[in-house]
Amino acid sequence: MYFYNLETFQKYRFSKHRPYFPHMNYTPPFTISQKAINLVAEISAQVEHYTASIKQSDTLLLRKVNRIKTIHSSLAIEGNTLSESDVTDIINGVNIVAPIREIQEVKNAIRAYELYEHLDPFKIDDLLLAHRTLMEALVDDAGHFRQGGVGVFGDKGQIIHLAPPASLVPELMKNLFHWLKTAEDNLLIRSCVFHYEFEFIHPFSDGNGRTGRLWQSLILGKVNSVFEHLPVENMIYANQQSYYEAIAESTKQGQSGPFIDFMLSEILTTLLKHRNDDTLQDKLQDKLQDKKSKVLACIVHNPRITAIEIGRMTGLGERQVRYYLSALKHEGSIKRIGGNKAGHWEITSAQNPL
Repeated sequence: MYFYNLETFQKYRFSKHRPYFPHMNYTPPFTISQKAINLVAEISAQVEHYTASIKQSDTLLLRKVNRIKTIHSSLAIEGNTLSESDVTDIINGVNIVAPIREIQEVKNAIRAYELYEHLDPFKIDDLLLAHRTLMEALVDDAGHFRQGGVGVFGDKGQIIHLAPPASLVPELMKNLFHWLKTAEDNLLIRSCVFHYEFEFIHPFSDGNGRTGRLWQSLILGKVNSVFEHLPVENMIYANQQSYYEAIAESTKQGQSGPFIDFMLSEILTTLLKHRNDDTLQDKLQDKLQDKKSKVLACIVHNPRITAIEIGRMTGLGERQVRYYLSALKHEGSIKRIGGNKAGHWEITSAQNPL
């Protein structure tokens, strides 16, 4: 990113389609394609399935696991080199050897995502709070809109994006939040439009990417709480090049339609992937339960049966039998009375089918 002045900006017309004159009734330019309409319908159906299939007991675990992935993904997009394992260590209070700035970025992100449930995606003050938390000790103006111009340049020095002048940023953001809160468009669509417009305005001197991704996740959380487990950051990290290409194409067209199509596609793909993962886990769980049931049936038939004898009856290897015996003991279905030679298995009353 490089700073530029208003004169430079005026000489370089970023897009003939994009006026920079703020007004309260401003509506961001976007088109809703037939593809987007179909995607919204399919996403809605998949969200219902995901919500119905997720177990309440899994919620906290999923939240913790995905929080680690989210923090790692969002910062990795920005060039942070720490691994998921490093992020986990920092969350758990373990000291690691790494660049101070990268550790600070992770600590900031942890605190920012701890605010997730308390942030209102429709309030601009909450956006400033999130940015202040994400960028504390990293920039001098954390939590404040930029005071100078900013542009994004490619590796060869070519202009990729010159954001609107700093003097317009407060009003542009005010208008964008007003539209987000009052527009009647589907909230899935609004989340994508907001994300693109936020990056287009580039309201902060630094930290725009990580803040924008967090904010779309917050907006999606208002669609359904399932998106707390499927954050935007993870989707983008897996497809960074396509993400930037969708932004570039939207900028070229002067409206965020291509970016809407891209993000909705990513959301649906992620939902489908997790549905397939759930189905696979269910099948594996059913298979595991079937084998445990066979081992349990052998014990019911003969409480003094040995692991080798169970293996002969079930076709399982001795190591497998011992694994399932251990699992049954751990869940309280059986217990061992006496030693290995003279002892026997006892079935709990809750598990005894007789």
